[in-house]
Amino acid sequence: MSLFVASTRSAFRAVAPIKRSFQTRRAYATQPSQGGSSSTILLGAAAVGIAGAGAYFFSGSGAAKKAEASVKEVTEKLTPGEIKKAFVGGDQGWVSLKLEEVELVNHNTKRLRFRLPEDDMVSGLNVASAVLTKFKPLDAEKAVLRPYTPINDESAQGYIDLLVKKYEGGPMSTYLHDMAPGQRLDIKGPLPKYPWEANKHKHIALVAGGTGITPMYQLIRAIFNNPDDKTKVTLVFGNVSEEDILLKNELATLENHYPQRFRAFYVLDNPPKQWTGAKGYINKDLLKTVLPEPKNEDIKVFVCGPPGMMTSISGNKKSPRDQGELSGILKELGYSADQVYKF
Repeated sequence: MSLFVASTRSAFRAVAPIKRSFQTRRAYATQPSQGGSSSTILLGAAAVGIAGAGAYFFSGSGAAKKAEASVKEVTEKLTPGEIKKAFVGGDQGWVSLKLEEVELVNHNTKRLRFRLPEDDMVSGLNVASAVLTKFKPLDAEKAVLRPYTPINDESAQGYIDLLVKKYEGGPMSTYLHDMAPGQRLDIKGPLPKYPWEANKHKHIALVAGGTGITPMYQLIRAIFNNPDDKTKVTLVFGNVSEEDILLKNELATLENHYPQRFRAFYVLDNPPKQWTGAKGYINKDLLKTVLPEPKNEDIKVFVCGPPGMMTSISGNKKSPRDQGELSGILKELGYSADQVYKF
């Protein structure tokens, strides 16, 4: 049975953190900017297919009806027993999904469960990929777009779960936090990121901050759900406080089951008195200690977090399709651009 079947409702339990503390050498912002990496950026784009009424799970006319027809066409071509996919990419368009359930995870984060068009559908996402969400504020000329990586298994049928942290002044996160069950959200995908296959690298390192953990968790799930994948994984996860550590229970379960292949190191900017792990920010000393050395050819370092953290660790992406130059701590430690991927 998959280790990820356990409900996300489970209480977060403590994880044995790294026993070494490191002095802060670099500070970085914890709030998203209006520009930067695709993991934090709020994109403005013209509204598509928002006028008129449509089918039950699709909103608007024109593009929305085309999306409905696209899903039906794909579904009709399936062979018996083949899995249906809600998101098929291409010119499918926006799919309107109903919010079914809301769970308060901590003081500023919620888990939102959206129903897929049919109960026996999977999302259609591959690893690693994301979905794009959209809403149009009243009296606004453009819609707000925001990518999210679902935290449920890609094999889960009938729903997707989004983990959403509310940022002050963030239009999409505020809108999603204000949603109530029964309301709908326009979503499309998949948005392809880094294509993963079993044993693609011998050892990967994941450097995450805040909700930047979600694409990392997608990779982690894919690796440890596949008995043929023997990849080693090292996670460095920075947050403000212990309460902010998302998916902590799931990560702890992995450490307990795969102690020789998975290690997680936590860094807190504002730790409690009893905290024995790293304090401050993710810094050069910590990464030099726990990451696989750059001289090892068969490695990959993935980075995802707020713009300030990205600047400090690897430099930000120029655009969703342009990784930009490698800079920051990883460059100083000798990693090459080919060894680093920025979500």
